[in-house]
Amino acid sequence: MVSSMRERFAATATALIEDDDRAAVVLADISVDFFERAMREHPARVVNVGIMEQTMIGVAAGLAMEGFRPIVHSIAPFLAERPFEQLKLDFGYQGLGGTFVSAGASYDYATEGGTHHAPGDVQALLSIPGMRVVVPGHADELERLLRAAHAGGSATYVRTSISQNDEPLDVAPGRIEVVRRGSGATVLAIGPMLSQTLAAVDGSDVSMLYATTIEPFDVDTLRTVVKDGTAIVAVEPYYEGTTAIAVTRALSDRAVRVVSIGVPRRFLHRYGRPRDHDAAVGLDAAGIRSRLEAIDL
Repeated sequence: MVSSMRERFAATATALIEDDDRAAVVLADISVDFFERAMREHPARVVNVGIMEQTMIGVAAGLAMEGFRPIVHSIAPFLAERPFEQLKLDFGYQGLGGTFVSAGASYDYATEGGTHHAPGDVQALLSIPGMRVVVPGHADELERLLRAAHAGGSATYVRTSISQNDEPLDVAPGRIEVVRRGSGATVLAIGPMLSQTLAAVDGSDVSMLYATTIEPFDVDTLRTVVKDGTAIVAVEPYYEGTTAIAVTRALSDRAVRVVSIGVPRRFLHRYGRPRDHDAAVGLDAAGIRSRLEAIDL
């Protein structure tokens, strides 16, 4: 059975605590059960501050200033949005390193209402200079990207979700994967959007790319695949248009049409499972196919 990204995160972070004396985990009452043993064995480096997300970031910054490499974890809106000012100033402004791993984006906790939705997390954190952003699409990719982020030492946001692709790819930090080449448009799937996007383009002569690193963005690979005079469509699991900034910057000297398919920029008031919301906002395979047909690639 394939483990969830959240389970794989906890197992990987625990292994890093055991293998690296610089590693520290800071929690805010989320996923504490996964770290019970690590908290008993390494109480100075696995800390639960309670439901105080701003304090969580401040404690992590203090650890970073003392030479540790903190791994910080909570649900996406409680990690990326609620303590945004602390992330901006404590880590961004001071140039500190840390790994921030979220769960539940964009609407995995839809039944909890808007307080637990976070389709704007990536857009918000990309506004912090120097913040790296990673969006794995499978638990196996999560482990590889998390280990790389921890080893690299830069401030890095790692976005996990319940949804994941059918199979992992052999991803590398900062690299866009070329899944296949076609003679027409280019479709770029982000993280957990790959499987349904592949189903949506089945039978279409398009190039298919896959990205798990949003910042820094792999400009070189994109430019080798996207043809002048064609379209590039980014299928993203967060607010529609977030990835367009990186894409347009990479292709600013080319006559290409940039199209975004993602979470609509409106509040979601319905309850349901993540796949129900995917269908409702047009991010399941049928919805993506319909949007692509309307674009007339």
